[in-house]
Amino acid sequence: QVQLVESGGGLVQPGGSLRLSCAASQVIFSTKIMAWHRQAPGKQREMVAFINTASNTWYADSVKGRFTISRDNAKKTMYLQMDSLKPEDTAVYYCNVYRTSNWGQGTQVTVSS
Repeated sequence: QVQLVESGGGLVQPGGSLRLSCAASQVIFSTKIMAWHRQAPGKQREMVAFINTASNTWYADSVKGRFTISRDNAKKTMYLQMDSLKPEDTAVYYCNVYRTSNWGQGTQVTVSS
C-alpha cells in the first residue's frame, strides 16, 4: 500500500513563501510520475504541477512562474516551493502518484493578511 504524507502547510501573508513536502513509502518512487493538486473551499480539486521520472515538469497557468516542483529520489520525497503566494492559492494541497488513486491526506495552505 503506497503511503504519501504531506507537510509544510500553514498560514502565510500574501507575497510570502512556503515549501511543501510529500514523503512516499511502499513505492519505487523513482519510477513514478508525481503530482501536486489543490482543492479550495467550494471548488473542484485541480492539478497544479507534476514532475516525471526525468524531472521534466508541468505547471498550471495559475501558478507558473511562482511555484517550483522538484523531487529527491534518494529521499523518496517530492517538494513544492511556493513563492509570491496570493490569497487565491488558499487550499488544501495534496500529493498524488500521477493518474492513480494514491493520495496523501493533504496539508492546508492559507494565504491571508
